[in-house]
Formats: sequence, structure tokens, C-alpha cells
Amino acid sequence: MEEEIRNYRRDDVYNPDTIEQLKYHYKEILRLLGENPDREGLLKTPERVAKAWAYITKGYNEDPIAILKSAIFREEYKQMVLVKDIEVYSVCEHHMLPFIGKAHVAYIPNGYITGLSKIARVVDCFARRLQVQERLTVQIRDSIQQALNPTGVAVVIEASHMCMQMRGIEKQGSATTTSAFTGIFLSDPRTREEFMSLISTKLR
Repeated sequence: MEEEIRNYRRDDVYNPDTIEQLKYHYKEILRLLGENPDREGLLKTPERVAKAWAYITKGYNEDPIAILKSAIFREEYKQMVLVKDIEVYSVCEHHMLPFIGKAHVAYIPNGYITGLSKIARVVDCFARRLQVQERLTVQIRDSIQQALNPTGVAVVIEASHMCMQMRGIEKQGSATTTSAFTGIFLSDPRTREEFMSLISTKLR
């Protein structure tokens, strides 16, 4: 008999075949690294890592256009809509190490708006894949442009990359900024300057 749900419960559901295959390979990786995967502290590590990576890369199973179109509303608002300081957690495809930062996303509606949370969900959808920051920035921009057909879209991402901090050049204080624009954000310097000013301003 299923446990009674009072109001709400969020369940993580995984593909059991995928998890089993990942577990096998992570166990072998531990062995190749010189560890004993059968010792107490590592017995469940392959399964934990398998489930962690299934979650970290869940964006492959999500459709950003569908996310945006699930909450589209006709509205005559024609000024900038900005959602800033969206937390970004992604994984560099070159070394499979995290990069972490913030995204600032704006668009100027052209008859339609989308739910504010959908902007953050689209950022998460693309971030939860193996990525490079440059492509992530462009994908967010293009999906909003395609789904809403706004007058313009602006995206800036600032992130720190563990592949530069934990290994290689080991520059712990480094950060990378990328940007992508369409429409009026490209053609009108004043609109672009307003966006850059707003993302630099702390309102709280």
C-alpha cells in the first residue's frame, strides 16, 4: 500500500537500467584510481554518483521551448523584463568539472510575456548538461527569442570554472563573463547600457 501523501511530496525518479550501468562504470573508475570500491566508505558511492550525475545532466530530458510556452500570456507591456542573479550550476564538457555562477536574462516583450520562473527554468535546463559557457549563453538567448519573438533578448553569465581553479593553471580568483544579444539590445546602445546598468545595481 502506497504511503499516504499529505499535501505534497516530491519524488526523485531514476531510470533503473541507466543507474545500474553507471554504477558498474563508477565502481571500475574507483578501482582504476587505486581505491577499494568494496570498503565501507565507498560501498554505496557508485550508486550515489550515478544518481548525482543523472540529476546534474537532467537538462537533456527537458525542452526549453516547451517550458517557455507553458506559461505565455498576451500583455501590452513593452519595457524591459529582467531576471537577474539566477544561480547557474553546470559542468564543463572538457574536464567534467563544475562551473558555478549567475545568469542575468532580459527581454523586451512584443505582445507576449512568459512566467518569470520559466526564465530561470530555461537557464537550468541548458545548464544541467555538459556545457561550455559560451554555448550556454547563446542557447538561453536563442530559446527565448524563438519562443516569445520579443523585440530583443540579452543574456550575461558570470561564472567560476573549477577546471581553471582545481587543476591546470590553478587561478582560484578567476571568473569568466559571456554575453549574447538580439534585436534592440544589439541595435540600440542605450537599451544595452540600461541592461548592463541594471545587472550591476544592487536593489536589496
